Amino acid sequence: MAVTSRLRPPHPATGSGRLAASVALFAATFLAFVGVGATLPVLPQYVSGPLGGGDISVGIVAGAFAFSAIVARPWGGRMADSRGRRAVMAGGLVLVGLGSSLYLVSLGIAGLVLARLVIGVGDGFVHTAGATWIVDLAPESRRGQAIGLFGLAIWSGLAVGPVTGELLLDELGYDAVWILAAVTPLAGALVARRVPDAHRPAPRTERGPLVPREAVRPGIALALVNTGYAAMAGFVVLMLADRGVGSGAAVFTVFAVALIASRLLAGRLPDRVGARRVAVGAALAGAAGMAVLALSQSLAAAVAGAMVLGIGSSLIYPSLALIVVSRTPDERRGAALGAFTAFFDLGVGLGAPLAGVVAALAGYGAAFWVAAGCGVAAAVVTALGAGPRRGRVPADPELAFPEG
Repeated sequence: MAVTSRLRPPHPATGSGRLAASVALFAATFLAFVGVGATLPVLPQYVSGPLGGGDISVGIVAGAFAFSAIVARPWGGRMADSRGRRAVMAGGLVLVGLGSSLYLVSLGIAGLVLARLVIGVGDGFVHTAGATWIVDLAPESRRGQAIGLFGLAIWSGLAVGPVTGELLLDELGYDAVWILAAVTPLAGALVARRVPDAHRPAPRTERGPLVPREAVRPGIALALVNTGYAAMAGFVVLMLADRGVGSGAAVFTVFAVALIASRLLAGRLPDRVGARRVAVGAALAGAAGMAVLALSQSLAAAVAGAMVLGIGSSLIYPSLALIVVSRTPDERRGAALGAFTAFFDLGVGLGAPLAGVVAALAGYGAAFWVAAGCGVAAAVVTALGAGPRRGRVPADPELAFPEG
């Protein structure tokens, strides 16, 4: 028992405990998304190769997880408020692992859709509970940065995962990729279970709306932006191959690395400059990146487009999420963030099949142009909306994020 207690992180009520809890949450999330990311460049090849599916089938498989995640995020947010963050996050990690294990069962495209639906529920729980947990640990003046740093755990996994998946596919085949995708989230669940939950659920006498109004306009902007991510995830490898360009998986890595670098260097912009102003600029940058991808005829051009898209994507989610958090009472934070992040999946869930239909009718480039237009629309929706209800918070002179 003495050894076990020494291995437990300090309680998050203390500054060192907040830091330890944050690092553990980042590690658990990173492990989950290494597995998720490993399948991104592999699934389109598996559907169009061994399974003999077309572009529409690729889009359906790529976007299927989003439909279950749309329901799971608000549901998971409410449970995180009423039952605690840790139980919801750990349960979501287990579901991601179990869903990924279904890739190993040979049930054709229908089996892949089933697996993606289960993964979507787990992803919804992990993202919502994790983001809410991180906000609980952060001082108010650094909440935008905290949300961004949590996102880095996701995108770091999505940077490492695709390259790892391609290497495993080349050396060991599809089953090795599916095994990695199943094992890493389960390892993340073991980490999350050891982190003390700083949230103390309070009894609630009434339930608010499933989609709080504070989440609607930022959520619509988030959905529009993420049609672009859906197009890239489902079709950038196939588009480049169609144009005689190989190494398409590198585009995912460049996108994720650009996102990570931008968030590290500019993570405090939403807190300091203003969430709405930063979100508008980020949406326009994302649209410009999609346009460059649509025009790309070489790997260098595709990498440049992915870099611009990554820079825009680095700040769009934390900026919009900060608007939601700043306008929502603390006791409904999980429900509001859950509803807000459900719009992410709405964008992916509708964007991937839309990109598949456009690609089938007019070519891959047209699908990326449509996504660029959605990015411009997101900037307009954000510019016309209201910013955070609270005023701009002063800069926090402390460098250690958990203190405050």
